[in-house]
Amino acid sequence: MARVLVFQHVAAEPLGTLDALIRRRGHRIRFVNFSRDPEATPAVDRYDALVVLGGPMNVHDGGSHPHLNTEMRCIEQALKRNMPILGICLGSQLLAHVLGARVEHAPHWEIGWYAIRPTTMGASDPVMGHVEEEMTVFQWHQCAFEIPTDAHQLATGSPLPNQAFRYGTCAYGFQFHLEMEQRLIERWLNQPGYRKELEAATETASADEIRHQTSLHLPRMEATAERVFGSFLDMIGTPVRKITLPSR
Repeated sequence: MARVLVFQHVAAEPLGTLDALIRRRGHRIRFVNFSRDPEATPAVDRYDALVVLGGPMNVHDGGSHPHLNTEMRCIEQALKRNMPILGICLGSQLLAHVLGARVEHAPHWEIGWYAIRPTTMGASDPVMGHVEEEMTVFQWHQCAFEIPTDAHQLATGSPLPNQAFRYGTCAYGFQFHLEMEQRLIERWLNQPGYRKELEAATETASADEIRHQTSLHLPRMEATAERVFGSFLDMIGTPVRKITLPSR
C-alpha cells in the first residue's frame, strides 16, 4: 500500500476527482492543510508520492505565507528522491520555481474553459499522452510558469502557452485543473473570494457562461482525467534513484 502526501492550501481546493482514484487503488492519503497548520513540517521520505494542489497565493508570497518555503524544500527533497510529483496550478508553479524557472503574473487571467494541445513530446508522454489533439480544460489562475531547464513542455494553449511540463521521469506540473468536478466548479463560482477574482478578470467568461461551458466540456475532461491520473498513479512504487537538481 502506497502513501500519498498531499499539500492543500485552502479548503476550497481539494483533490477533486483525484481523491477517489487514489483511494480506489487502496493507497493512503495524508493531507497537510497549510491553512489550518501553517507551521507543519511534513517528512517527505515517509511517502511514495507528492501532490501539491492549487491556492490563491503565489510562489513569491513566502513572506506572508511562510509555509510556501516549507513546501518548496519538500519538493526539492521529493525531486532528489525521484518521487512521483504532481503539481496542480499553484503546485505546478512551485515545482517550476524550485527547478529554477521564472513564475510571474501573466498579462491575462485564465478563468473558465480553455483549449490546450499536447506538444510532440506530450503526445508520446505516458501521462499526458491521454490528452487528444485538442481538449478544453478548466483553468483558474493569473500567474504562469516558464518551462524549467531540462524539463519537457507537454501541453500548450492560448493565451498562455505553457500549460504542462515533465521534469525527469515522474515530476509533472499542470497549470490547469484536470481534477475539477461539477460541485467544485459551482463552489468556486459562488465563493466570495473567487467571485471577486472572476469579476476583476474582465477578459474572461461570466459565471453563467462558465456554467454553460461546463455542461459541454466537463464529461470529456472527467473521462480524460481518469486516464491521465491513472497513468500518473501507476508510477507510485517505482525504484528510488538519486538525481541532481539544477542550481538556482
